Amino acid sequence: MSEIAELGEFGLIRHLTEDIELKNESSRKGVGDDCAVLAPQAGMHTLVTTDMLMEGVHFDLTYVPMHYLGYKAVIENLSDIYAMNGRPRQITVSLALSKRFSVEDIDQLYTGMRQACEEHGVDIVGGDTTSSLTGLAISITAIGEARPEDIVYRNGAKDTDLICVSGNLGAAYMGLQLLEREKMVYNQQLAAAQRSGNKREMEYLNTMQPDFAGREYILQRQLKPQARRDIVEALAQAGIHPTSMMDISDGLSSELLHICTQSHTGCRIYEERLPLDYQTAAMAEELNMNVTTCALNGGEDYELLFTVPLSDNERIQQIEDVHLIGYITKEELGHALICRDGVEMELKAQGWNPLKKD
Repeated sequence: MSEIAELGEFGLIRHLTEDIELKNESSRKGVGDDCAVLAPQAGMHTLVTTDMLMEGVHFDLTYVPMHYLGYKAVIENLSDIYAMNGRPRQITVSLALSKRFSVEDIDQLYTGMRQACEEHGVDIVGGDTTSSLTGLAISITAIGEARPEDIVYRNGAKDTDLICVSGNLGAAYMGLQLLEREKMVYNQQLAAAQRSGNKREMEYLNTMQPDFAGREYILQRQLKPQARRDIVEALAQAGIHPTSMMDISDGLSSELLHICTQSHTGCRIYEERLPLDYQTAAMAEELNMNVTTCALNGGEDYELLFTVPLSDNERIQQIEDVHLIGYITKEELGHALICRDGVEMELKAQGWNPLKKD
């Protein structure tokens, strides 16, 4: 293993970025100067979003491989650009690293980042590195573009609009629950072996791999999510311009209430219309969890939640992997989930909140 200190800050940056080739015309100068130089096309607006990921809060390196972490860190930001109906073009990457990480570790992190960028035609144009006393922190800024008339905000939903989601919900959350369960089991077994002084058992545990057969899909949704560029492109091809849109990072209920709050509307969604994968439902049953609650509040699906005018009903139903789950109402009618038995329940924001008290 190579120590990062041997390379130094600028040596590490060169090591990670020296062979990056810029692909976007708007990327005039990338890594290597004091600033990146961008030249967006005339008539386009620039979209900028930033996410910070902290070890121990947003990810656990006990079970998250570094290349998956790098991939996911980029995808989270690109998803925000797509949620504005834009196209991502560049990212900057800033890292805070503790001494326990080697050059090879960061190589793996960048391998994942570069894979995500290559898949979406995005250039890495800059960033920063620094030391950390507490672990790993990742901050990524994504830059995209869109024509002013194409940009979709959260505040455009109107009464009678249809509420749509792409893909399926709750899978990433159930993948996380599976990983957390296996971590807990491992820690309990390791603690027991340490108390008994059983070296053979400890050696076995250090090489043991959990059996995830039949759970591959939910693990992939947690560890390597996808940004739904395909849905944005399909909407454009169908001539559909959403009235509002968000990506589902904190949970469907939280995101939908954001749209309703900013659009001054109410909503009705139907439990029976929530799209679920079989593995999600099976894992929820195994863990004795309510699958609807997981779908509403799980988060990290990075699917698109959007509203379209009622007049687009036929066209929207022709787009593959898009599901109608309800409709927008007047604000005074509130926000409700219509259960399978017809009972109406108030929809509450119970998704991911990193700043809430334990």
